[in-house]
Amino acid sequence: MSEYQQMYIEEMNGILPCSEEEERELLARMLAGEEAAKMRLIEGMLWLAFEMAKQYEREGVYLEDLVQEANMSLMQFVQEYQEGEFRTGLEAAIRKALSLYLEEEETEDKIEEEVTARANVLQEVSRVMAEDLGREPSLAELAEKMKMSEDEVKEIMKMTLNVLTVDGMG
Repeated sequence: MSEYQQMYIEEMNGILPCSEEEERELLARMLAGEEAAKMRLIEGMLWLAFEMAKQYEREGVYLEDLVQEANMSLMQFVQEYQEGEFRTGLEAAIRKALSLYLEEEETEDKIEEEVTARANVLQEVSRVMAEDLGREPSLAELAEKMKMSEDEVKEIMKMTLNVLTVDGMG
């Protein structure tokens, strides 16, 4: 168990999950406009959100982020709830939020890999051109060789510089 899970569970141990009976009572009070019932319903469903988040845990994805997504989905669902099967709807909303989060993470990873690959190719092309030309190639020369616009080459250079700066190398 991660340190985060341990800390979160310790905090959650002070919060009782809602029983089915309490859930029905809270829903009725919440629909009647009682804000305290809404807050208790959210609090009482935190365990459900946590357990569902754990089911979506994958390598490279932090449980903390999944729990945050599940909790935000829980809060939004309760805020917008008007009628219907509460628990089924809540579970569907949390599953949808977690699936979307994982899809976004996967897309970001693919973009990052693509940018890294382009940066590596740009660096190699630049090195070879510098050897051939006896000087550093111009932006226009690099863009032509890479079959990219000058703005695209600048963007890759900028991202590479940002990564180097973040990594503490720049």
